[in-house]
Amino acid sequence: MSAYADQRVLVVGGTPGVGLASAGEFDHVVVSAGETPMRRVDALPLADAYAAMDSKFWGAYRIARSVRVRPSGALTLLAGYLSQRPGRASALQSAINAALEALVRGLALEYAPLRVNAVSPGLLRTPLWEGMDVTARERMYEAATQRLPVGRVGEAADVAKAVLFVTGNAHATGTTVYVDGGGTIA
Repeated sequence: MSAYADQRVLVVGGTPGVGLASAGEFDHVVVSAGETPMRRVDALPLADAYAAMDSKFWGAYRIARSVRVRPSGALTLLAGYLSQRPGRASALQSAINAALEALVRGLALEYAPLRVNAVSPGLLRTPLWEGMDVTARERMYEAATQRLPVGRVGEAADVAKAVLFVTGNAHATGTTVYVDGGGTIA
């Protein structure tokens, strides 16, 4: 039987249109929603930059502000390892993810005893990349496989395990767990 069998868990994001399905308190809330385009700052329209910040940062902020989570529960935000290791076309993503990680630390203090944490994934083999040219996508995965200390690209299940860890650990709060295959150091 699952450790979460008798608990109410809300996951926001992952697919379009996911929102509050019912009223009341939740035991755990996970926010993975947000769209952040990858482009150089000088090539990204300002309206798109505002939309990305509104989607990922302010979306998580709004959820944290309005959803009721039991004091014994957990609020988990998904950020991204670019907060620690920006790329050539990811200044905006880096800033948004760093802001989410800072928000987690502040909320952990403001909302205590509620536990608030972030999970920060690296490159994952997910449908997010399906819009890319197949050859370019496979080259990207292969380059990451060669660069990462773990020798493979991450999977959604790797991140899910980290989310389950922080939601289930009663002594984890105000922290960011990096699930990046060593991407922040490689």
